[in-house]
Amino acid sequence: MKTKISTFLSLLALCGSFLSMMSAGAAVPERHRILISTDIGGTDADDNQSMAHLMMYSDCFDIEALVSTPTFGDGSKSEILRMIDIYEKDYPLLHAHAPALLTPDSLRSLCRQGADSAAPWQGFSQPTEGSRAIVECARRVDDRPLYVLVWGALEDVAQALHDAPDILPALRVYWIGGPNKKWGANAYAYIAENFPDLWMIENNASYRGFISDNKVTTHFQNRYYDEVISGAGYLGADFKSYYDGNVKMGDSPSLFYMMHGDPADPESESWGGRFDKMHFSPRTVFNRVTTSADTVAVYSVIEFRLQGPEGIVSEGSPCFTLHIDRQDWEGVYAGGGEYVVRYAPKAPAVLDYKISSAIGELDGLEGTIVVDTLWPGTITADSYKVGSNWWTDCSDPRLFKGNWQGYRTTDKWRDAILADWETRWNWLKK
Repeated sequence: MKTKISTFLSLLALCGSFLSMMSAGAAVPERHRILISTDIGGTDADDNQSMAHLMMYSDCFDIEALVSTPTFGDGSKSEILRMIDIYEKDYPLLHAHAPALLTPDSLRSLCRQGADSAAPWQGFSQPTEGSRAIVECARRVDDRPLYVLVWGALEDVAQALHDAPDILPALRVYWIGGPNKKWGANAYAYIAENFPDLWMIENNASYRGFISDNKVTTHFQNRYYDEVISGAGYLGADFKSYYDGNVKMGDSPSLFYMMHGDPADPESESWGGRFDKMHFSPRTVFNRVTTSADTVAVYSVIEFRLQGPEGIVSEGSPCFTLHIDRQDWEGVYAGGGEYVVRYAPKAPAVLDYKISSAIGELDGLEGTIVVDTLWPGTITADSYKVGSNWWTDCSDPRLFKGNWQGYRTTDKWRDAILADWETRWNWLKK
């Protein structure tokens, strides 16, 4: 009887230990290799929030590089280093609870500078520290794949694949697209056209299920900062600098995906969402200005290929500007009298646009394009055919919230994720 009781108590203790690990975010079934590509310090401060979360969970993964890829804005590797400096002040308290957390110096050693501007029309440019890091990590002898979690545009991924196509089988990319696709349409187009067999999760809208609804007054919505993060060390004080402490973290679902669920199966449930397999990526080529009768899928690639004079500028030269949705996009001369530019709409809308150029035949051209709500929608004649390992937001209407496709596949886990993080924030409260 004593032996049975002893065995039972031992099992109970093991269960308690496991549940304790679960509550502190250590429920990752195996250590995954991850590389982060972030546009931190650019136009959207949610990357700073996500970086704080990553550092506070650095004991759960084999982090192989932290790459700064700010294709728009003033971001740089220095912003990652600044966040590490803040983490360093809280590290003793965090380390006391989670001894396997990476040291500040270990994190600093992983930082690399990636592309600091959008890829040109061809989709790639010159190697960077960041693209070289992707190649180096992917080529390491390891039975595990390298998960590249992309919080910005795909410029360094495209460059790495261009420079080292042999790394393709080792890569698994989880990309937060949507607006980030807009900032790097040329790099995306290059990958979709030339590396359709890449293992890719293209999350264009599901990530929005994690963003706080500031109209909802609950512990896990607009009270989370005041009731959880406030007073939690230097990281907690810094968190207030971004969106007044409201949790956005639209890039973090890529990391949540690695924390809870089976990363090898995008179609199964996970903290980072659930995804449908896609077989084509929509692209529409227009050889004219468009009208309100022209409709494209949201997040799809639009190419304008307009005719103009030959011999005015050299091939590949920027020579006109597409102004659409309050922003400007550079167009180039492709040769043979053809002038080209790409754009990827970030949300359903009716968009007017105008072209300006020193070339008279292009200057002043105006048009309209209608952006539909469903991605990827109907296949077009110009669509990129992708392979069997490309997934994206679930198209089931029941999983939408408003226009945001797949929203509920992420939203359903939000409270559990924040409850888990609350445990770690509490470590910083003396």
